[in-house]
Amino acid sequence: MSERDKYPAESGRRRFVKGVVGGAALAGVGATGAAAINSATQASGAGGGSTQAYAIENTDGPAPRGMPQIPVEIDDEGYLKGVWPEVKTVEQQGVQVTIAETEDFKGSGVTYSTDWFQFCGVESYGGINPDYDSDNYFRSGSSPGYEWQNEAYSEGDRLHVDDFSDYREWSNGVGSDGLGKPATGRWRSEDAEDVIPIQVIKSDRVQEMAQNDPWLEASTEEGYIAWLNKCTHFCCVPKFKSEGSAKFGAENDVYCQCHQSIYDPFSIVQTLFVARPRPTE
Repeated sequence: MSERDKYPAESGRRRFVKGVVGGAALAGVGATGAAAINSATQASGAGGGSTQAYAIENTDGPAPRGMPQIPVEIDDEGYLKGVWPEVKTVEQQGVQVTIAETEDFKGSGVTYSTDWFQFCGVESYGGINPDYDSDNYFRSGSSPGYEWQNEAYSEGDRLHVDDFSDYREWSNGVGSDGLGKPATGRWRSEDAEDVIPIQVIKSDRVQEMAQNDPWLEASTEEGYIAWLNKCTHFCCVPKFKSEGSAKFGAENDVYCQCHQSIYDPFSIVQTLFVARPRPTE
């Protein structure tokens, strides 16, 4: 076991008590692909336009805004899932289209929509189609961002709360200990051509943040928070507590090695941007 990725030995890790949650690389379609999507997208493409989302805050670097949150839930066996909005058919510009949108998400007053994820070409991914058949579990990828995942999971395994039980002690030798335990993975990507990258953190700070915030109370569960892990600058895949981030003052943040964009996973803000419509079918 690496001294840079310390955590207590496992004991009955599939025992479930419902409780408190690689390096930057270009992933999926970038700016060129997105331009091609826009040129092929007509007005009848679902979604798009001015969109207000909740996101982990961009605090430095060239990224224009934060990365959008994915609401979290835990099933009865302790597996982590991302909540998908309600799928329904509506009329847009005289055309019947299928959308995924939940108004007043869990009484938070927030409209949660797949428009939040329509940037960086992700709008063209199969998993972002409203009616894509998915169980919505967060799954570990083939190249996890953290060594502890290589020891706990095989590729495609669902993330489980037992594997975060040492979140107060976990360390990878970067920044301050005790801030929480992260994992990387994918969401709504099984049997799909493109992978939707996500990142999850379990932290006491998330629980504290959710106590007086209706949106965070609705979108986090037992200290787990998650987001679509695509840098809003050039669509790279950032990482919490990333090696090399200290020289940019980002050792306790989410850091994108491509162009030094920095995000604070413990600061959730509203962000306004123009989402791209999904390509027409």
